[in-house]
Amino acid sequence: MDKFKKVTGVAAPIPMVNVDTDKIIPKQFLKTIERTGLAEGLFHELRTDTDGKNTGEFILDREPYTASKIIVAGPNFGCGSSREHAPWALQDFGIQVVISSSYADIFYNNSFKNGMLLIKLSPEHVDELMAVAGDAENPELTVDLENQKINAPNGVSYDFEIDTFLKECLLEGLDDIGLTMQKDTNISEFEDKQQLTQPWLYSTT
Repeated sequence: MDKFKKVTGVAAPIPMVNVDTDKIIPKQFLKTIERTGLAEGLFHELRTDTDGKNTGEFILDREPYTASKIIVAGPNFGCGSSREHAPWALQDFGIQVVISSSYADIFYNNSFKNGMLLIKLSPEHVDELMAVAGDAENPELTVDLENQKINAPNGVSYDFEIDTFLKECLLEGLDDIGLTMQKDTNISEFEDKQQLTQPWLYSTT
């Protein structure tokens, strides 16, 4: 997993409430376990007509938001069924940060485990950033994880809170496998001792 420290990029406003995981990535795109190519299905029902053709009307299909790295979202973002493909699809599009007042727990945890930063702010601050993102002339935000700040182009900055453990995992680029591998020496020592005391567990016959 890549290390996350700071990102500057276009922020797309998606003010809808209760955007569920099926809206983020519909079920027909869940047949793969690959993390690439999923951007095609991202917000598919919102981006296409009844024939499945892209209408070009959804925010992420309009300039300058086609290059968005940040989403400013309405409350309860990522609710609905559990599917890891939801953060995968956002990341495949290029989204690295989501800012909202609240998230579904499973989506929140899945996102961090895949290296995406989810920030919780007050509804008032989210509304202010939604307005900044809605200004197509200058919708760029800077998110500084190390200093826990969001800087807007109007000179206003916002502090955000984040769990210390989740912050450290993002800064160091550690997913569950990476966290386990930090204990590699201890695991090897345990296995060496276990082979001496319980050799039958390691028998290949």
